[in-house]
Amino acid sequence: MKTQPIATLAAVLAAAVLLAAAPLAQAETEKKLEKATAAKPAVAKKADKPVAKSAAGKTESAKADKLAAKKKSEKPVVTASRTNLKSAAVNVAAGIEAAEAAMTPTELAIAERVQLGKLPCELGASVTLTADAKNPGYFNMQGKNFNYRMFPVPTSTGAIRLEDPKAGAVWLQLANKSMLMSQKLGIRLADECASPAQLEVAQNLKLNPPVSILEALPPTASR
Repeated sequence: MKTQPIATLAAVLAAAVLLAAAPLAQAETEKKLEKATAAKPAVAKKADKPVAKSAAGKTESAKADKLAAKKKSEKPVVTASRTNLKSAAVNVAAGIEAAEAAMTPTELAIAERVQLGKLPCELGASVTLTADAKNPGYFNMQGKNFNYRMFPVPTSTGAIRLEDPKAGAVWLQLANKSMLMSQKLGIRLADECASPAQLEVAQNLKLNPPVSILEALPPTASR
């Protein structure tokens, strides 16, 4: 008879344990759900950062594209300006060449009498005078520390005169010699320069010097 009451008591205790464990299990479940809910916003915030960075990157890229487009629009203006300057320079050069080509018959006749080539001068110096094939009547003169572009200028004495107005250089050609002078410095840059033809004339003048007007005339025979 004692066995039945013990079994009944054990069943009651088991039921009580189950009833007490149920709230604990529910509380643990609720805690897990709260943790999961709290973790989700953090994940969402982490996911939002790349989006924000991506938006900032797009903004910077758009600014760079605008600057590049502005620079491209400005380049043609600069190029056009340079093209215009080059074209103007070419036109000026063409005008200078046209002006150089327009020489008078008198100037061209003087140019034909200019002695050309490398002309030795005194003190071991030399001058090289060459004609400009593209512009008849113009000459290029080269020497130590100078380079001139010359053209003929008529004179009243009959001497051949070439000038470079920009450099202030003057070349005088006589029958027996030539000389180079600087009008700016007021000095002779080269003297006693002579071509083979001028050397021949100089030699003849030494052998047969001209009569000076200051010398006494020979007496004339009286009638």
